[in-house]
Amino acid sequence: MAPIRILESQVWLPVSRAEVFGFFADARNLEDLTPPWLNFRILTPGEIEMKEGARIDYRIRLRGLPLRWRTLITAWEPPLRFVDEQIRGPYRLWRHEHRFMEQDGGTLCTDRVEYRVALDALVHARMVRPELERIFAYRRGRMIGRFGGPAVQGSGREAIAAQAGGPVGGCAGRADPGAAAAL
Repeated sequence: MAPIRILESQVWLPVSRAEVFGFFADARNLEDLTPPWLNFRILTPGEIEMKEGARIDYRIRLRGLPLRWRTLITAWEPPLRFVDEQIRGPYRLWRHEHRFMEQDGGTLCTDRVEYRVALDALVHARMVRPELERIFAYRRGRMIGRFGGPAVQGSGREAIAAQAGGPVGGCAGRADPGAAAAL
């Protein structure tokens, strides 16, 4: 069986936790956070009430292939955290926890994804992990663009860490309020 992989991504935003969580409470905003190259669309009709038990259907194009994806909200704890889990889609396992912590007069947003892919040894390091890191880098940039934050990512405050050869790795895009000023 393929190992469970872990990706973590963080971004600090200079707004209240209530404001950030409110943005995530509208499932349609996920389209704004998803890179255009994925051609992401929510298929669930009407307004989606975010709560434990909510199901959301999506369509994406991954490397040109159309894929359908269904997630289930398995935890909903405003304004602290929520969890979505894939119940149908391209991964053998996808559990995405979103955490929101008040910090330094703003909000530290943390994404932690546990995932498993088919043919892990062949596709993870070359295709899956780099693509996920690209997606979450895009997401961090969109969040900074929407809510404000440091003008520069990657100023020495951003780290990408991976445990060599192991199943656990991280992508921490922690951008703190002093990062831009440090340049």
